[in-house]
Amino acid sequence: MTFPISAWFVLKTVPNYERIVIFRLGRIRPPKGPGVVLVLPLIDQWQRVDLRTRAFNIPPCKVTTKDGGLVSVGADIQFRIWNPLMSVVAVQDLNASTRLTAQNAMTQTLGKRTVREIQTERVKLGEHLGMDINDMTKPWGLEVDRVELTLESVLRAPDDSHSGPFIMPPSVPGLEGLTGPIQQLAMHFLGQSTEASPPAKDVVLFTDELSTEAPETKSSSVIEELLVAVRLVLSESLVRQVGACFQFHIITSTGQTRSYYVDLTQNSGTCGAGEAAKPDVCLSMSEQDMMALFQGSLRPFAAYSSGRLRIQGDLNTAMKLDALVKLIKTPMMSSYT
Repeated sequence: MTFPISAWFVLKTVPNYERIVIFRLGRIRPPKGPGVVLVLPLIDQWQRVDLRTRAFNIPPCKVTTKDGGLVSVGADIQFRIWNPLMSVVAVQDLNASTRLTAQNAMTQTLGKRTVREIQTERVKLGEHLGMDINDMTKPWGLEVDRVELTLESVLRAPDDSHSGPFIMPPSVPGLEGLTGPIQQLAMHFLGQSTEASPPAKDVVLFTDELSTEAPETKSSSVIEELLVAVRLVLSESLVRQVGACFQFHIITSTGQTRSYYVDLTQNSGTCGAGEAAKPDVCLSMSEQDMMALFQGSLRPFAAYSSGRLRIQGDLNTAMKLDALVKLIKTPMMSSYT
């Protein structure tokens, strides 16, 4: 008698990305859907289960590494439900349990690694962490698709007894949102410098780089010699590799600011004194720091993180300048030694 009205309450429409788990008189039934599902009133209890991929974020937490360092690491995790029945029956609060399990697994996994490994092998560590989480969440009908680790900062340097160079991510006030690109810039420059240096000099502390004094140079002829060295290495292949225009603001020993540009956007590239029309990146530094940078006695990352090198523009574009630095570094070092 009440079917035309009760049909709105007993018929449930289930989309393709959902399933309905029904408990009929306390006993679980096979999942229903997609399509129209009949639910008996006062007899059935039902619950919707979303099968789409979801994501959550683990806030940065402190982890003590194997070599005695202290890092602040977070993670972005994507997961999905592959078994609706197990996700409802096996665990009471699936989201809270998954978050807690992922955080504990991340702390235990990274605690067995060194600071160096966390900095350079984050993709590989994320894959291993995903497999560890899957082993614990598989009985819940949940599968982790992707784990991306985010290294916020290094709070304490590792012990000196462990070998291998230590890379300190910068902490620049007001640029906290650019942590990822800054770390990419640091890894790029330091990786190149490490490969070029002899193995015996490979162990360098970050504090030692900041205390390195730039060699004194003559204010009048230093920049002109550097421009001559840049013109010698300009080529069409370098333009195809870089494809950007750089504007330099150099502060001399007398306190004056001089402007120079290196345009690697067309033909074989040009360089000279003055302002570029449309620079992609602007770099500001002192004359002594600039010479130390091209001679190899000062690393770009150390100069940038200490404030001796200021960058305006895209940091990924600024990384391309390393191709020019590598071409000039060897002649510059041989002429000043």
